Amino acid sequence: MSDVEHPVPPAGEEIHLPGPTLKPILCAAGITFTVVGTTISKYFLIFGLILFLSTTILWIRDVRQDIAALPEEHEQH
Repeated sequence: MSDVEHPVPPAGEEIHLPGPTLKPILCAAGITFTVVGTTISKYFLIFGLILFLSTTILWIRDVRQDIAALPEEHEQH
């Protein structure tokens, strides 16, 4: 350990992490069903597209709500 001590900066704003969700896995499953459906069956294709689009829309909605809940002094880069 060195003899020089570095000052620790004061704690800044709290880090926001999104809650656990299955949306990314379901979105990936929708993409997989869509790709497989192009060669196997139109039913797989339709199911995959519906799953992908619905989970993507819900995921974007959740992210927008999280961003809206941030404090006003939070700067977006």
